Amino acid sequence: MNRHLEKLIKEEYQKRFGKKRFIPGTTPIPASGKDFDWREMVSMTEAVLDGWWTEGRFADTFEKKFARWLGTRYCITTTSGSSANLLAIATLTSAHLGARRLKPGDEVITLAAGFPTTINPLILYGLIPVFVDIDRTTCNVDLKSLKKAITKKTRAIFLPHHIGNPFNIRVVQFLARRYRLWLVEDCCDALGSEYQGKKVGTFGNLATFSFYAGHHMTMGEGGAVVTRDARLASITRSMRDWGREFWFKTGSDKRKNKGLGSRSKGMLPADYDHKFIFSEIGYNLKITDIQAALGVEQLKKINSFTQKRRRNYKLLARELKGLDRYFSFQTAEREARPSWFGFLVILKPDCPFSREAFVRFLHSRGIMTRMFFAGNVLKQPYFHSYKIRYRVAGSLVNTDYILRNSFWVGLYHGLDERRCRYTGRSIKEFVSRSIDKF
Repeated sequence: MNRHLEKLIKEEYQKRFGKKRFIPGTTPIPASGKDFDWREMVSMTEAVLDGWWTEGRFADTFEKKFARWLGTRYCITTTSGSSANLLAIATLTSAHLGARRLKPGDEVITLAAGFPTTINPLILYGLIPVFVDIDRTTCNVDLKSLKKAITKKTRAIFLPHHIGNPFNIRVVQFLARRYRLWLVEDCCDALGSEYQGKKVGTFGNLATFSFYAGHHMTMGEGGAVVTRDARLASITRSMRDWGREFWFKTGSDKRKNKGLGSRSKGMLPADYDHKFIFSEIGYNLKITDIQAALGVEQLKKINSFTQKRRRNYKLLARELKGLDRYFSFQTAEREARPSWFGFLVILKPDCPFSREAFVRFLHSRGIMTRMFFAGNVLKQPYFHSYKIRYRVAGSLVNTDYILRNSFWVGLYHGLDERRCRYTGRSIKEFVSRSIDKF
C-alpha cells in the first residue's frame, strides 16, 4: 500500500479510536467488544482497493491460516456463527453421506440452555432436538443426562462450549463413538479454549466458530465451519456455495476439486458448464474479502487476546474471593483451559438480594451485563408460536435455575486491569450495601 495512505489511516485511527482515559462510573464497560488498531484498517483498505470485494485472496489466506492455527485440515468461512451452525447441520443431512445422513425425525441431543442458533437448524431440517440439562457448576452438558438421553433414534450430538468453558470432551466423544453418532462442537463462544492440550474445534466431526464483533476475534460479522474430514468439507463448501457439485474459487472458471460424486447428473446436457451443476439444496453464505482482510489481522493477535481473557478472569475471580456465601461461579471442566467469553455470576438460593437489583446497580455504575443467552429456549416466545417437535430427556432443573439466577459481566480482551478491578469493587460494593439493609 502507498505509504502516504497508510500514514493517513494511522492518523485517522488515532483521532477516532485512540486510547481514552477511563473515568470510573462514567466510562462504560461493555460485556463484550472488539479490539483492533490501524493494521486492521490498512488491511481492509487494501481489500477495498483490490476492487474485488467478494470472497477472494484474503479469504483464501484466512482459511489456510485459521486451519493451521487451530490444528485441523479444512476451514470454510461463512457469514456468521449462526450460518456456520446452519451449514454444519445441513452438511449432515446431505444425500452424499448415504445411510449416515440425518433425516427428518432423527433425534439430535443438545441443550435448552444457550443460544437459539444451535437449536434452530435442527428445527429447520425437521430433526428432533432432544434437550438435556446442564451441570450447575460448569454450565455445560450434564453427562448423566446425556447418557440417559441416547436412544435408537439418536443420530447426533450438538453441544456448545458454554461461555468459553469446554465441555467434558473425553466422555462426550466416547459416547459419540460408542453409539456411532455425529458430534458437532459449537465453539462460537470458545475460540482459543483448550481441552487436554488441544484447541476446541478439533474433536468433533464438525465444529463451528463465530467472528461477530463481540467475540474472541472479529470480522465484524463472520464465522467458519472446520473439519478434518475431506468429504464433509466438500459438502459444507457446496452447501455454502449454492449447492454446487464442484468447487470453483470465486471468480474463477477453473474447477478446484473432483466434485461431490453425485450418482445422478440429473437431465442436463452432456456439455453443460460444470459451474452450474447443483447437487445440493444450498445457499450463498460466503464472506466478503473485506471481512476476511480484517480476520487475517485479528488472527495474528488471537493468542494475545486469549491470554488477556484468561488474565481478566483471574483478576475478577481474585477480586470476588470471599463472596461464595452469596454466589457460585462457573468452574472449568477438568483437563480444560478455557478462553473465557464472560464472567458468569450465579446467585445462590438463599441470596438476600435479587438479580434484578444487582444488575440495575451495575448498570448505574456503567458496567454492562448479559443473561445466559436464551436461558431456557423452551420458554422463549418462538417455541410457543410454532409447532416445534422436540423431546426433553429428564429434568431441566439446572437450566431453569441458571435462567432465573445468573448473569455475566465482561472480561474480554479489550478490557484492562483497571476496568476489571473496578467491576470487582462495584460487585463487592453492591453486596456490602445490600447486607447493611438487613
